[in-house]
Amino acid sequence: MTELVAVVAGATRGCGRAIAVELGAIGATVYVTGRTTRSSASPMNRPETIEDTAELVTKAGGKGIAVRCDFTVAADVEALASRIDRLDVLVNDVWGGDPFVEHEKPFWESDLDKALSVHRNGIETHLIALHTLLPLLVRQRSGLVIEVTDGDDDTYHGVALPYYLVKSSIRRTAQAMGAQLREHGVTALALTPGFIRSEAMLEGLGVTEENWRDAIAEDIHFSMAESPHYIGRAVAALATDPNVARWAGKSLSSWSLMREYDFKDLDGTQPDWGRWYNDIFGKGLDPHTVDPADYR
Repeated sequence: MTELVAVVAGATRGCGRAIAVELGAIGATVYVTGRTTRSSASPMNRPETIEDTAELVTKAGGKGIAVRCDFTVAADVEALASRIDRLDVLVNDVWGGDPFVEHEKPFWESDLDKALSVHRNGIETHLIALHTLLPLLVRQRSGLVIEVTDGDDDTYHGVALPYYLVKSSIRRTAQAMGAQLREHGVTALALTPGFIRSEAMLEGLGVTEENWRDAIAEDIHFSMAESPHYIGRAVAALATDPNVARWAGKSLSSWSLMREYDFKDLDGTQPDWGRWYNDIFGKGLDPHTVDPADYR
């Protein structure tokens, strides 16, 4: 198979970083894009950098190419596109809205500027990325577009309105792109992780990837936590599936694709957040009386 070329938009940390690394593990050349470099921080104010991610991609067996790109700036994305001759996989994982989300306030009492910043970081960035990079895929009449979101349906779970609008809009974007791109030989879909163990999440709970289970005492649902590499392996499975077009326009999840492709998380388990959620929140089972191992 020809070596894959991928762009991961928002690959500095979290799901984006792990997706880039897992694409590297299948030998892909990955353009690792984001705002935080070793010489320039982003408003996220975190230590992870795109150069670090690119080195991890190369270490995994691929070729990592770090490109600073602010996806709120069309000229930045145009400059990125000008460097790419062929593109097989576009992973649209841009976010950067966490500093502006106010989950605890009703919308009418929230800060409007912050709400609009969530919209700009979470929706406009995706549209800019698609508008600028999709021509590369359409031109060659092949490729895969993955819109990374949160959740696999539009049920409202009490989160901040701007956050809900962003994540549901990404799913609808994938649905629309799946329909529009099909005739051009390109497959577009949405993909969500479950309860993710991002760097920020681990830090906030005072644990590391090595001892993450210690945090279950604080939040029983963390027993279902998955590393960002779990969704990364889902992306790698999609990228190498010759029949990936069957997923066009769908909203998929790490756990549903685990059932399809049988990949495992870093610890060798297969966390099934969807089944846990349905049993605990849907059927009313007490999470303290079930064995988490039965869901991994």
